[in-house]
Amino acid sequence: MARRTRWIAVLRTPVGAGAGVLLLAVLLLALVAPLLWSDQASAIDTEHLLEGMSSQHWLGTDSLGRDIFYRVLVASRTSIMLALLATALGVFIGLLLGTAPVLLGRRFGRLTTAIVNIAVAFPGLLLALFFAVIFGVGAKGAVLAIGLAGAPAFARLTQTLVAGIAERDFVAAARIAGVGRFRILLRHILPNIAEPLVVNATIGAGGVLLAFAGLSFLGLGVQPPAYDWGRLMGESLNGIYVHPAAALAPGVAVVIAGLAFNLFGEAVAKGLGVPAVLGPRLRVPVPETVPAAPVDDEAVLVVKDLRVSFPGPVTPVRGVSFTIHKGEIVGVVGESGSGKSLTALAVAGLIESPGQVSASELSFLGAPLLGRLADRATAATRRRLLGTSFAMVFQDPMTSFNPTKRIGVQLAEGAREHQGLSRRQAMARAVDRLRAVRVPAAERRARQYPHEFSGGMRQRAMIGMGLMGAPALIVADEPTTALDVTVQRQVLRLLETIRETDEVAVLLISHDITVVAQVCDRVLVMYAGRIVEDLAASELLSGARHPYTRALLAAVPDLDTPLDEPLAVIPGRPVEPSAVGAGCAYKVRCEFLVGACASKDPELVGESHRVACWNPQGHPLLSIEPIRTGQR
Repeated sequence: MARRTRWIAVLRTPVGAGAGVLLLAVLLLALVAPLLWSDQASAIDTEHLLEGMSSQHWLGTDSLGRDIFYRVLVASRTSIMLALLATALGVFIGLLLGTAPVLLGRRFGRLTTAIVNIAVAFPGLLLALFFAVIFGVGAKGAVLAIGLAGAPAFARLTQTLVAGIAERDFVAAARIAGVGRFRILLRHILPNIAEPLVVNATIGAGGVLLAFAGLSFLGLGVQPPAYDWGRLMGESLNGIYVHPAAALAPGVAVVIAGLAFNLFGEAVAKGLGVPAVLGPRLRVPVPETVPAAPVDDEAVLVVKDLRVSFPGPVTPVRGVSFTIHKGEIVGVVGESGSGKSLTALAVAGLIESPGQVSASELSFLGAPLLGRLADRATAATRRRLLGTSFAMVFQDPMTSFNPTKRIGVQLAEGAREHQGLSRRQAMARAVDRLRAVRVPAAERRARQYPHEFSGGMRQRAMIGMGLMGAPALIVADEPTTALDVTVQRQVLRLLETIRETDEVAVLLISHDITVVAQVCDRVLVMYAGRIVEDLAASELLSGARHPYTRALLAAVPDLDTPLDEPLAVIPGRPVEPSAVGAGCAYKVRCEFLVGACASKDPELVGESHRVACWNPQGHPLLSIEPIRTGQR
């Protein structure tokens, strides 16, 4: 109903109404003109050759006495039909080239992008003439020539738009859920870029119409006895000074038709919203086999010596190791740039080339997450495992959902893909999961779009998406960053409830060390891509031993913080991943330096409490004199 209302509102505007009426008139003329006036347009009258305008012949006659007015009307079908065919060809090829990086991967996508860049460097008219020579003279050759000549510009536009959407959180969530590349393209990327693509295709149709008329005018397009507006202009060119109407009439027709397409394209820009029905669903066969049982039945995620590197070389994650067990909440804290989110993305398999992920072991429920997939069955097994047992909650609730699809449809997608549920069953499951995460009026909310949800509601719905299957692990990457304190607490309580109810493991990434201390069972403190301390949350406030952990705690203000003194801060800035040198990465900011700090990076040692420091502090935290700099 809302979409229909938008269209009605657009058509009520002067531009929308005028463009709609004009385009409808042009298309109706193209349909009925050959049926009504073909005989008058082809009738040869040797007694009235090259006559001027008269009551009998409104625009005069040509060299064979044929009525020019009727010929212009009848030529509308050929002109518009061929222009639309060339536009459709250019759009189709442009879409294929523009979406190649998503469908074929980064390596082949770069090759396609290079081809498009080279083609865009050439003027469209030169390309059209080049292809016209290759495909030959005639309507067929002209359609191919103009379609191929227009494809590079449309491909460039598509590539730019696709690149902007492919990095959004809801696309990453679909990939984690095991949705295939083609389905992601159809359901998540193309709907979000449909508006500018359709607008440009509609406007482009006017330019194609002009280009086609130009080829026919040069004799490379439609050939006799067929004719279009360009052909009529070419035939009347020699007599333009004595008989201008014969040449101007088809030119005016080209301008009016092109204006109709262009104006309608501008109106469409306001009328397009949520896309219509997409292509048929792609069914991925669900394998009967399940991953082998892990040696440690309680281990959900095992990470050993995880490294993430980029060209440079830059290694923002350096040898991270940890294990998360069933029903355990593990918190990861650290300043921005410490490698927290990259660690989570590497675990989820969301690091793309040129990034490289390596580990001596990276397994989820006993199934390896690294290495090439040997066959399709193994790939499908891994997709099903991640799609049903792995959930990820991103830090920005504004981008966690596809804005063009209803919340319920997005939650139901994973269930239909991996659990074989029907549309009705999957939607019922989505409503049930929204209730489980305490979304009020869940059935009504499932029919709403993301923009109709508040930030906290979107975050709850994102957690509900992870619960559509039977998740063993929820990775929450700063899920409360954009939320106020009250909603933040609600989301954290929800995660705790899910953990207690279903024994779901949670990896909670946060900047807020006090939140992690309250919610988690165990805390991992990261600095410069490494875990520098791993300890129980109950020991965090009183038993932290690494200087960095203690500095983080000391920098948190509380109600007892003196108002007349400067706030505690950690001096200096975090080290850049590309500038990590020999020795401990924290040495330039640490007040407890010893000789070994400058030469060798300490190992993470210990059993229940592990710390990577050459001079760990053992006295009570409250006796630390916080480092204070600057003025309040």
